[in-house]
Amino acid sequence: MAVHSKHPASAPPTAPVREKTGHLMLRGWCTFVLFTALAGVAWVHAFGEIVAGVVAVGGMLVSIILWFIVRPPVQWRRLPWFGVAYITWATASVLWSAWPAASALTLLLLYVTTVQAFFVGAVLTWRELVRTIASALKWVIALSIIFELWVSLVIQAPVLPGFVVETASDPILYWSRDNLFDGGRLQGIMGNANLLGPVALVAMIVFAIRYAARAPRRSLLLGWIALSAFLFVRAASATAYVAAAAVVLVLATVLLMRRTRHPGERTKYYVGYAVIGVGGALALWLLRDTIFTSLGRSADLTGREGIWSAVLERASERPFAGWGFATPWPSWEPAFDGWIIDHDQTVMQAHNMWIDVYFQLGVVGVVLLSLLFFAYVWRTWFFAVDRPRWDLRADRPYSPLTLLPTLVGTILLVQGFAESTPLLLWGWMFLLMFGFKIKQSPHIGVGPAEQSAAIERGEPTKQDA
Repeated sequence: MAVHSKHPASAPPTAPVREKTGHLMLRGWCTFVLFTALAGVAWVHAFGEIVAGVVAVGGMLVSIILWFIVRPPVQWRRLPWFGVAYITWATASVLWSAWPAASALTLLLLYVTTVQAFFVGAVLTWRELVRTIASALKWVIALSIIFELWVSLVIQAPVLPGFVVETASDPILYWSRDNLFDGGRLQGIMGNANLLGPVALVAMIVFAIRYAARAPRRSLLLGWIALSAFLFVRAASATAYVAAAAVVLVLATVLLMRRTRHPGERTKYYVGYAVIGVGGALALWLLRDTIFTSLGRSADLTGREGIWSAVLERASERPFAGWGFATPWPSWEPAFDGWIIDHDQTVMQAHNMWIDVYFQLGVVGVVLLSLLFFAYVWRTWFFAVDRPRWDLRADRPYSPLTLLPTLVGTILLVQGFAESTPLLLWGWMFLLMFGFKIKQSPHIGVGPAEQSAAIERGEPTKQDA
């Protein structure tokens, strides 16, 4: 007669593995770092330039300390070297800069953004990185809506930086114009609709990718997508609209590429992609009068052609090495103060990153930046279209997460045509962060830089032993 044992062979039940408190705090810090980059000049508008500078520099020092404590595995030979070369050339420009003080100060901002990009890319796995970007974007979107609600419901009047309520000489000076309920353009916590629009577009992409990756609480992600879309539409940024069209084109091409079974089948899609891309850019330029007028903008891109002409004229005086690094142009510098005026305000950028770099760093700087973007586009493209493979197995599924770097790169390239913002804050950070991460971890969840999924769940690894 069979007898049931009172001593089962299976292991006793245990609680599910949870993340370590230290790792949760590390990811929380990375969320703050990304929020600071994405929020742009919100710190300046809220608390002033000194506080914003202390937050930026202090944040870099904290990240450096955490880097030495965590000691993430980094292959130092696999850095984004074109980015490093660009930073080196920008640093060297102090030697011939026409504004050395401005160069030194803006270089500090460049160093802060670069260090934070490498830090976040080094300490987080791919899954954690996308999750943390989503968390930072939630803060930006939520605070932008709360801020606009507070202005419209409580203050009921436009607000200047520093929470000052008084009439300004030009609406461009307002942090918020109290447009939430009158149909006007929203500016969010950035205080600029042209900064809010691209960030809202990035938010829609990140939340949609998280939804496709079957992240927890997917129904809430649909709500975040709706809120981001609301801010995107209400920001009414023509550059963001063009970037969204480019994102749709790139996304469709990537998804078509993923359906091919042989490399040769991709040729027709590449040809079609090139024809549509070049044709679309040509049509945009030739029909810019009609297109931008329909979007409520002037045919010269709201005065940008005049700015480009003035900057190019001055840049031609020093075409090889430029006048010296200054991103953005500090308004207190005599060389910029009153040089180019728009809406009675000193212009702080060339409104085109290529012209801006040519003006600051000459032909050498343009070549280095071109190589940086070429390397980024090349790696992110194949990161998205190639099936993950590191052995003989060739049927592994694609991950939605691999779409993010190439779609962000699309936004930066389009935005760089009418703005210089890809050269600083979240634009520069994402450019280096994703470029660094792909070189360190070309496969999601695989390799020493990813440390599998163990570190995410708090499990000990061989490196911890």
